[in-house]
Amino acid sequence: MRAVVFAYHNVGVRCLKTLLARGVQVDLVVTHPDSPAETLWFDRVADVAAEADIPVAYVEDAVDAALIDRVAALAPDYLFSFYFRRMLPARLLAAARIAALNLHGSLLPKYRGRVPVNWAVLHGETETGATLHIMEAKPDAGDIVAQQAVPILPDDTAKEVFDKLTVAAEIALWNVLPQLQRGEVPRRANNLAAGSYFGGRKPEDGRIDWAQPAQAVYNLIRAVAPPYPGAFFDLGGQQFIVARARLARPELAGQLAASAPVGPHRVGGQILARAADGGVIHLLELWAAERPGQPLNAQQFSSLAGLQS
Repeated sequence: MRAVVFAYHNVGVRCLKTLLARGVQVDLVVTHPDSPAETLWFDRVADVAAEADIPVAYVEDAVDAALIDRVAALAPDYLFSFYFRRMLPARLLAAARIAALNLHGSLLPKYRGRVPVNWAVLHGETETGATLHIMEAKPDAGDIVAQQAVPILPDDTAKEVFDKLTVAAEIALWNVLPQLQRGEVPRRANNLAAGSYFGGRKPEDGRIDWAQPAQAVYNLIRAVAPPYPGAFFDLGGQQFIVARARLARPELAGQLAASAPVGPHRVGGQILARAADGGVIHLLELWAAERPGQPLNAQQFSSLAGLQS
């Protein structure tokens, strides 16, 4: 079995290693160059390829005709896309002798599109997973080949869920590879009408609206917690990033006066935030937006935000 692999991020690393562990001959790895504007908290696919002595090509904006010709000349049995950030054109998909397969970070047909883990956490899902599916011109629309579910615990951040999803991707691929190596591609319908599609997210989408219910605010905080850009709010002419939070325990929430308006408050050595439904969120770690990564204590936050003790 011979393959060409388009891959990036931790899912790309683990899935490439899974192919190699199953004895798949990978003739070419295509990945993205590192962006100086991005915090690289994940592993590099290019490093795995170099260790395995596999040729590497880089794509920044789009797959060009020269790369398509190069892949077609290799005549791979399979073309795999593991968290590659660009859509692959139809002519490239046709280069695969048996199938072109993509690994998507949700239980399709739910959460087709961009950043599916973040959207799942934002919407309070209790389960997500990884789906290997046939690639088509329409994103995440092809038949499902393999799936592996993972739980989303009530306090999981998107990063914690992504770590589970990386393992789920490895398991799904590992389990189906013996069939693929025999030239057998199991397929079941990807019922798009029963699913959902979401676009990308911008840092500004992390702005907290304290007029939302506490659970909705907390889900947003979990969905974009570091290493993602973080949920944030403005107070006292300053902008603050919520790095860690929890729904406040009843005994702690009770320390916030019932008359306290929505938004953050200092209560002794703690920072508590009232939401529109009366729920209270315990802000465990705050950063000043101009000094990310440097936690503020309650006194420092209170002074910067102009709060009364």
